[in-house]
Amino acid sequence: MLSAGIVGLPNVGKSTLFNAVTRTRKAQAANYPFCTIDPNQGVVVVPDPRLAVLSQISHSKKLVPAVIEFVDIAGLVRGASQGEGLGNQFLSHIREVNAIVQVVRCFENGDIHHVSGSIDPVRDIEVINTELILADLATLQKRADRLQKSARAGDKAAKAELALAEKLIPHLNGGSPAITLELSDDETRIAKEFMLLTMKPTLFACNVAEGDLAQIAAELEKPDTGEPHPSTRYVKAVQDYVRMHLNTEAVVISAQIESELTDLPEEEAQEYLKDLGVNESGVGALIRAVYHLLGLRTYLTTGEQETRAWTIRQGDKAPAAAGVIHSDFERGFIAAETIAYDDLVALGSFAKAREAGKLRIEGKEYVVKDGDVMEFRFNV
Repeated sequence: MLSAGIVGLPNVGKSTLFNAVTRTRKAQAANYPFCTIDPNQGVVVVPDPRLAVLSQISHSKKLVPAVIEFVDIAGLVRGASQGEGLGNQFLSHIREVNAIVQVVRCFENGDIHHVSGSIDPVRDIEVINTELILADLATLQKRADRLQKSARAGDKAAKAELALAEKLIPHLNGGSPAITLELSDDETRIAKEFMLLTMKPTLFACNVAEGDLAQIAAELEKPDTGEPHPSTRYVKAVQDYVRMHLNTEAVVISAQIESELTDLPEEEAQEYLKDLGVNESGVGALIRAVYHLLGLRTYLTTGEQETRAWTIRQGDKAPAAAGVIHSDFERGFIAAETIAYDDLVALGSFAKAREAGKLRIEGKEYVVKDGDVMEFRFNV
């Protein structure tokens, strides 16, 4: 199972957000640095309203959603790459996850201590990224030193690795994460062996105060309508920075709201959000964004017994998708009866979809699309 690590400076809301996305109270959330030491791990359901709709068509007895894992990692501080704040230990935890959710504090509150003494989310991002870059530079320099002798002796693999290391080092020295450097397919494959922290896909979560979320959402939707809320300015600064410098996105979330929703039944949770002037919880959007950040997509199967979301990698072909169910399905793959989710729902039944010619027979070269509803034909 692929995992996303929740990182950031101390006291920015990482553990509160972890508790919200996992709907648990596993992570201690307290107003002091390093209240998290060992990483907390939790399996998270990927919200997908398509399952309930398909189950009505098929009269399914149960729903089985897709899942991913989130890991709550202790706060990093300036100097972490040199061991500050148990930095080496925490950096090793980041190395083990597949993607990063960097939580950035975008609210003022004098009662919640900030490790730098003031609120400046772009500065905070640069602190974290600098430590990750410095750790990667140390990793690459050690690897390059080890490769020199083999490369001089004519070892082709060593030469390729050394050439890539020497391409990455100046890029990192310029303050840019490895993932922003354009690489060939071969270089990308080699880079995976380096286990670089800044090669991991990253999403930013702007953590805002409970009472400010509705106003921020309104101001972001319709900018230039007057003097924005201070937190809106923080969020906009983060969104602009990560888009320009890191080629990624930032989502807005109130970890405190999400944590409070954890213990509420669905109806009460919706009423609570309505009272705050918020249409929906931000956790679902965050989880789905992380799922896609990990390069994952979903195809669906449905029948009387169950409607299920199956996780595949973006670009997987039909046999690989079949293999997620069982290796025999991939080994003996013949074809896949396929229909787009929207087409099936619009027509209301498989029988009507077949009459309308919307059910397709796809072969081994078909690249599965997110939301495909599939049934496989195989023989072993």
